[in-house]
Amino acid sequence: MRIFLGLSGAIALIAGLVLLIWPGKSAVIVTGIFATYLIIGGLVYLGLAIFSGKGGGWSRIGHIVLGLLYIAAGIIAFANLTAATVTLAIIVAIFIGVSWIVDGVVSLSLLGHNATKVWTLLYALLSIVAGIVVLFSPLYAAALLWMILGISLVVLGAMQIVRAITMNKDAATAAAHV
Repeated sequence: MRIFLGLSGAIALIAGLVLLIWPGKSAVIVTGIFATYLIIGGLVYLGLAIFSGKGGGWSRIGHIVLGLLYIAAGIIAFANLTAATVTLAIIVAIFIGVSWIVDGVVSLSLLGHNATKVWTLLYALLSIVAGIVVLFSPLYAAALLWMILGISLVVLGAMQIVRAITMNKDAATAAAHV
């Protein structure tokens, strides 16, 4: 257990440091991984269309179309990873902004059914405002969220390493008090 905690903490710490030290390069790597996933997924869909005995003509056509779309998207992403990275960051940020706005509106619609009306109203308004702010500057929001992710990974990774190191000491202390 200690080894697992220590390794997972070290991986999180290193990943967080990479995100903070090389935010642009690490984002490009993530985009490259995503583009690779698209190409592999496209090949899987094409394989399903060709080799699967299940489904009729429409199923095969659908798998072929999906496969070709995935492969094309992956190739386009690899053709210019930097532009694909910026585009992916903007799309993710816009999705987050819209999600926050929708979450706020849904919370407002439940206001009459909640016992904690003040907290629900505050949450809803903050969610809507945060979503609007993200939509007005999605690239800045994506960069900020990337940095928060990096900081979180560094802090959580360091804490996990400390947990792994002190695990036997904590167990011994607990056993002594029993």
